[in-house]
Amino acid sequence: MIKVAFSLLVAAGLASSSAMATDMALKAAPAAPPPSPWDIAITAALMSDYNFRGITQSAHRPSTQAGFEPRYNFTSTLQGYAGVSGESIDFPNRAAAEIDFYAGIRPTYGKLALDFGVWDYYYPGGQCFNTPAFCGFATATPLPNGNVVKQNVSFYEGYGKATYTVNDNFNFGGAIWGSPSVLNSGADGIYYTGNVTLTAPGTWLPNGIGAYVSADVGWWQLGTSDAFYGVVGFPGGIPYKSYANWDAGLALTWKAFTLDLRYYQSNLSKGDCNAFTSDHTATGVATTPINPGGPGSDWCGAAFIAKLSVATSINMIK
Repeated sequence: MIKVAFSLLVAAGLASSSAMATDMALKAAPAAPPPSPWDIAITAALMSDYNFRGITQSAHRPSTQAGFEPRYNFTSTLQGYAGVSGESIDFPNRAAAEIDFYAGIRPTYGKLALDFGVWDYYYPGGQCFNTPAFCGFATATPLPNGNVVKQNVSFYEGYGKATYTVNDNFNFGGAIWGSPSVLNSGADGIYYTGNVTLTAPGTWLPNGIGAYVSADVGWWQLGTSDAFYGVVGFPGGIPYKSYANWDAGLALTWKAFTLDLRYYQSNLSKGDCNAFTSDHTATGVATTPINPGGPGSDWCGAAFIAKLSVATSINMIK
């Protein structure tokens, strides 16, 4: 009996020592640091054409893009951000590039993600093409095809976006963008757009390759320009033609890379397209009320575009 009692005491002592050692080990282990609320998104792309709302920005030539976006998560459902992005372009005023500055907030409510912010489109290095009275220097002339364009076509927009994620394979959304002077033309503009995305289940393709199809449809409601762009019949400014645009495409993804193959189209005629874009490559004659005797532009016509992009962030690289 004494031996049994002694054995029980020893076992209890060993168990107690083991528990104490485990407890001490747990207490000694340092707590994992909380995740940083900061991150920086990084993007880059090479595309066969840079299309913006159904209109080429690179004269149907290849374009490149690069950008970064610092982000701060105030909470798990509210993110603030500010970013800069650069794109190569081919504009009538010979601007050197497009540089975008933007900032906003992204609140989320369950499956609903919102985004509110301001976007500034900056086009440095432009030249004025019009008469000396409008450009302010004696040697000023219109473009060789007769079009005119301001030295400064930079402008900004405010925006609100919403995306609802139904499940891992389906989401849809919409956005509204507004500017008091599109392309610094004096014409106000409100752009409405809707989109839908269908993502293939992860088991459909091998080796971590993903795929999705998506489509966008938009309507740009445009106002009247200032007198710089006036024409016969509208000397005080052109009442730009509001128009619809849409695109649809297939994208393949692998890790941080996306290959997007997409078709773009708008319903602007060649004449109305020329009046809006001042296309320096426009040719022929495509007369409309706002483009009397002016050339016709194919910048707003159908286009098939291939785009290879990469998108990652500092936290994903770590």
